[in-house]
Amino acid sequence: MTPLTGPQLTELIDSLAGLPYGGEAVDQRTHALQAAWFAADAGSDDELVVAAALHDIGRAKSVRAEYPNMPHELAGAAFARDRVGERVAWIIAQHVPAKRYLVATDAVYHDLLSPVSVASLKRQGGPMDEREVAEFGAHPMAEDAVKLRRWDDAAKDPDGSVLPIAELVAAHERVVARAAAGGDAG
Repeated sequence: MTPLTGPQLTELIDSLAGLPYGGEAVDQRTHALQAAWFAADAGSDDELVVAAALHDIGRAKSVRAEYPNMPHELAGAAFARDRVGERVAWIIAQHVPAKRYLVATDAVYHDLLSPVSVASLKRQGGPMDEREVAEFGAHPMAEDAVKLRRWDDAAKDPDGSVLPIAELVAAHERVVARAAAGGDAG
């Protein structure tokens, strides 16, 4: 793994400015930093904060070029696996399945989705079936993916709080330092 540097992470996040977020009221940069703010505000560990910021990074032009013809969550996971770590990558990969899981397991969740998210749910396979629900729910990091999904859904407010990029970079640097030391990154 060759970790992202702080300046590379900043450049990557800043490259999302102005990139449309599928018809939502915020651009991809605001969405990323708002999701990270929700994670930090909830007291999440550094890896989950970084995963929240990078969950849609598969939509970034540079990531799409490196991982072409992949759904954004899988491109983002591949990118994160190579530069941040396995846990962050898994959470990113599972933020779309987490939506399908929540629609199948939470009676009111579907009603909270934006029209854009409802439309993408259909393309993503709709609600999980019982077998998929059991498999997803049994994974030890499923709860993290579900948290990220809820922050993803909430991070669409043009007037909402965002995590300052310096705080994201600091969280990322702690993740990298712990990984380099061989310790738990969370």
